[in-house]
Amino acid sequence: MRQKLWETHAQWWQKGFTDGADAEYEEQILPLAADLLAGFDRILDVGCGEGQITRRLTTQNSRVLGIDAAWAQIRVAAARSNSAGYVRGSAQALPFCNGVFDAAIACLVFEHIVEIEDAISEVARVLRPTGRFVLMLNHPLIQTPGSGWVEDHIANPPSQYWRIGDYLVEQETIEEVEPGVHIPFVHRPISAYVNALFAHGMTLERMLEPAPPQAFLDRHDSYAAAAFIPRLLVLVCNKG
Repeated sequence: MRQKLWETHAQWWQKGFTDGADAEYEEQILPLAADLLAGFDRILDVGCGEGQITRRLTTQNSRVLGIDAAWAQIRVAAARSNSAGYVRGSAQALPFCNGVFDAAIACLVFEHIVEIEDAISEVARVLRPTGRFVLMLNHPLIQTPGSGWVEDHIANPPSQYWRIGDYLVEQETIEEVEPGVHIPFVHRPISAYVNALFAHGMTLERMLEPAPPQAFLDRHDSYAAAAFIPRLLVLVCNKG
């Protein structure tokens, strides 16, 4: 069911979030990925989608391989790329030998995977000793079911704030991200990711919670209130 949804709605992602269409990717995610993986040679892009991170990393003389479970993404990735390679496969069963990559990245992917322990174990397996893993997530505070903006018109003066749902409860949902487009999400607290990384031999080097980029805040006047609420969580890890 989850896999079918990604095949069915791949075009939603390709039109709205790739190839320069999304300001947060352009201003924040792609530059961060390039900076955090600069100098690494063999890189695996887990859940590469249509390949925008793969393409960006190949511009800095890295050999990058993208893998995604959806044929609809892999076909477009291959069509948009001249040099990077792509493979269809699951994050929970990576079709590679042990220790063959210097680094790996998973961007806005693991919050859609139920079998998180398997996926992290597989990334650790294919990394060489001391290899780097960059895990980028929709920040769990933002993605918690039941969270959202609240307009308090009773307060004097009226105020706006972000309500947090059941943050500590791990739960899987199918969200309608736009009319007719349903995408599976799995909410977990940050500790679930960190503990799974430690359990599979990953050492946390840095945790980043960057402020939303200006292009996001400029979308609507009300978004100014979001300037101090992170939308992105980045865990930078080393194997061993």
